[in-house]
Amino acid sequence: MPTVAERLDVDPARLWAGAVLALLAALIGGSILFPRIVYDGFVWHFFWGPVQADANAATCAIREGGTTQYLYADSACRAAAEPVAYPGYTLVSEVGYVVTLLIALSGVGFLLQRLDIGSERDMFFALLPFVFFGGALRVVEDVTDAAAGAVIGYPLNTLIISPIIYFTVFAVTLVALLASVALVRQGVAEHYTRPLFGIGSVVLVVTLLFLLWSAITGPGTLHPQVLVVTLAGATLSAWGTWWLVERFAPVVNAGTGRLGFVVIWGHAVDGVANVVGLDWMVALGAGPNLIPKHPVNSAIVDITASALPPAVLAVTGDTWPFLVVKLVAATAVVWLFDEQIFEDSPRYAIVLMVAILAVGLGPGTRDMLRATIGV
Repeated sequence: MPTVAERLDVDPARLWAGAVLALLAALIGGSILFPRIVYDGFVWHFFWGPVQADANAATCAIREGGTTQYLYADSACRAAAEPVAYPGYTLVSEVGYVVTLLIALSGVGFLLQRLDIGSERDMFFALLPFVFFGGALRVVEDVTDAAAGAVIGYPLNTLIISPIIYFTVFAVTLVALLASVALVRQGVAEHYTRPLFGIGSVVLVVTLLFLLWSAITGPGTLHPQVLVVTLAGATLSAWGTWWLVERFAPVVNAGTGRLGFVVIWGHAVDGVANVVGLDWMVALGAGPNLIPKHPVNSAIVDITASALPPAVLAVTGDTWPFLVVKLVAATAVVWLFDEQIFEDSPRYAIVLMVAILAVGLGPGTRDMLRATIGV
């Protein structure tokens, strides 16, 4: 069946660029013509407002008379008139970010095609350090919030707050990718994946050293037991899931191979980090338990708390179903990537696998490191 681009006899990349520009024009034009409805009630309310509230360490932000105000008390936020934006995510914003991610992935596919790279599975592993880097960079903002004087203040700190941080990490990764390709074309490197992995490792190590320094000198407090328990739990969970797959349903992994295990492990890190952070911080002697920020996490916690008796919850906690959901969902996604997908569209398959890993391992790394250094 012919695609839309084929029916219109238009270059797919040009069609993608035109669609993106049209969408941006609609949002910008609507914000100018109908600022209260389009900008205040939608763009600011669900997307930019939560970032501003988070960047200013406010309980919420309100939009009134074309200006943004920050409130620092729950009672004031509850009494405020809409639109009111709270730090974190909503179902509307998460849907919007998923749509943005899908559009961005299409653009990345066109770029890789233009550069004639990205069909090798080695690129997946070369991008791993950048996934860890994204999660670690988000903790830098947590550290500056906890410090007496913020190292990175508003508005610069919005660059390392979700979801803007995804664009920041994407920009760093894109620069690294283009630099790696340039090194190959100049004869300095044999294959672009090696310098790409090296650049990612450098930015990751620098970020981790800053976080370690922050934990040692303040404001953080180092809790290495959290890191050990999270990584051990994630590895055991992923290995157990993988053993079941290999033993009873090897078709699930027929297309992905090692990539599938890494994806499941990355989502296991997210699941275990939530269990440890929300239920076991006190038991591990690592300070108070954290509070879920994602609607899905909160919903699972609420459902579990209402379904199980208090005596059981006192032993198991109410977050463990989130780990189960992550493992099942990651395995199901891996199943979708059969051999045919990698044969027909290897670039898009690799890019999608990286994105699927990032939406699990990125937040998981952030939660794990945040709990580890106590910020």
